[in-house]
Amino acid sequence: MGLWIGTAVALMLLAAIATLGLSGFRIAQPRAALFALLRAVLQLGALSLVLTGILKDPVWVGIGLGVMFAAAVGTAARRSRSPLLPLAASMLIGPLVVMTIVFLTGAIEFSPRYVLAIGGIVIGNTMTIAILTQRVFRTSVLDHWDEVEGWLALGATPRQSTLDLGRRAIHTALLPSIDQTRTTGIVVLPGAFVGAIFAGASPLEAGRFQVVVLACILAAGVLTSVTLARLSGSVAERAT
Repeated sequence: MGLWIGTAVALMLLAAIATLGLSGFRIAQPRAALFALLRAVLQLGALSLVLTGILKDPVWVGIGLGVMFAAAVGTAARRSRSPLLPLAASMLIGPLVVMTIVFLTGAIEFSPRYVLAIGGIVIGNTMTIAILTQRVFRTSVLDHWDEVEGWLALGATPRQSTLDLGRRAIHTALLPSIDQTRTTGIVVLPGAFVGAIFAGASPLEAGRFQVVVLACILAAGVLTSVTLARLSGSVAERAT
């Protein structure tokens, strides 16, 4: 009981710091961090109860991943204000390709619990990368609209007129993942590594698992970001 009380007190103090910090600097929606934390508590609590019954059932694992993917696409669509179909297609291709590779090669055991774990991690990261890609891309197009119009006036297609802006958006969106991978083990102690250690794996095995996870995140992020920028190239037609 003492552990749960301590956890509750720590969460309240940390949430207060985040909320007061945003309010003090007059950031829009200062309670967003608090609401996000409350949602995380409720969702993780529900997930913990659900996982007890589905970890060994492939059908329920598939349903769980489907729910995760739908929620990720919905969140990304709201945050990036992107058309749903290109966004969903972009966010689907990355996780499908990387999960196929790691399980077919035997790099990670093909079992319901690992499918759920890898799928959840990769889907969550591709959601963030998709949001960043689309937001940076749209902002860049609006900020450089004179340049885009110039290319269009010279006969370029909408996709050609925004190609360089799309490349910059991809680079920016992937920077957090690349930096996290570069600093893993020095600055960042990743969750998958710590979780594997706590689950009883040796440090060497935990490190192997984490490297595979990081590679999955990078590869899926690149596929998602490039595909989304490619599908969104005609944004020039709607940027007025």
